[in-house]
Amino acid sequence: MRLTPAINNPFSALAAIGLFAFSLTSAAQSNHHSPDSVTLVLGDQSRHLRSLVEASGVLDDVPYHFRWANFQGAAPLFEAQRAGSVDTSYAGDLPVLMGAAGGVDLTIVATNEGLGSSNGILVQADSEIRDVADLKGRTVVVSSARGSISQHLLYAALEEAGIERSDVDVRFVLPTDASSAFNSGQIEAWATFDPYLGIAERQGARVLRDSEGLREALSFVTVTTSSLNDPNKRAALADVTQRFIDARQWALENPQQYASVYAQLTGLELDDAAWIAARSSQGMRPVQESDIQALQNVADLFSELEILPTHVNAAGITDLDFLSSFEQAHVEVAP
Repeated sequence: MRLTPAINNPFSALAAIGLFAFSLTSAAQSNHHSPDSVTLVLGDQSRHLRSLVEASGVLDDVPYHFRWANFQGAAPLFEAQRAGSVDTSYAGDLPVLMGAAGGVDLTIVATNEGLGSSNGILVQADSEIRDVADLKGRTVVVSSARGSISQHLLYAALEEAGIERSDVDVRFVLPTDASSAFNSGQIEAWATFDPYLGIAERQGARVLRDSEGLREALSFVTVTTSSLNDPNKRAALADVTQRFIDARQWALENPQQYASVYAQLTGLELDDAAWIAARSSQGMRPVQESDIQALQNVADLFSELEILPTHVNAAGITDLDFLSSFEQAHVEVAP
């Protein structure tokens, strides 16, 4: 049951929907609740997930309620997850680690494989800064906060260029504020991510270096661990995660329809929205072992750099069996 208006529903009914309803009903009977008593709060950044869901229609007519909570960056999103105000979040690798290290109650359940072109270091079109080495002695603004994917990119780019991190003055500014400052010429170098990166590029900003070859462009769907204690909510979270995966695949197969809805939700021109949306993903999947290892490499690096307040064991915040166990439960109850 959606609490936001439907756009369209090109998806046919999922094959497992009857089994999912059975799973919810069984859980409800044991806990004296009905499936429609479940409400999920879906945390999002810059309406990325919402645009996927509304374009594909994958959450039309689900047997639970949901609503969206949108944030301009990962830091405020994870503060909401820390407070228990959202049931899911969606963010890049380092922000997820920062959240976990800071005590956010999260479990990783799915992975989005992005493109390096969606995260970059920008300079003004007429800037005398021609390459990353020219950042030495200058100020670089990073969005959105300490421990962001843009900080990871900046540090990797500086290392590639042979520049010490201490040779650059790094400032942290939330992306909407940084965008305004960059547009008015108050920022000469800005490390950021889409859609803010893409919007600035389309307005003439020059990309000094993107993250291709510097960092793995992985983002993760996480669920609030305490939400899993309720069997009804756990079943709904497994279902919504699979539908996110389905929505991402639909968007890859229907880029123009996806871009149209993304443009509506963000207020972007259609051409700009299509350009940004095209580099948002190579696909989403249930989290797997290789993702954990990639995330652990990031955790080890940023623990060594003393960016993470505590060391994070990536496997300890990941549930590899979240979706497979849900599917197996369906198989077991099927007639």
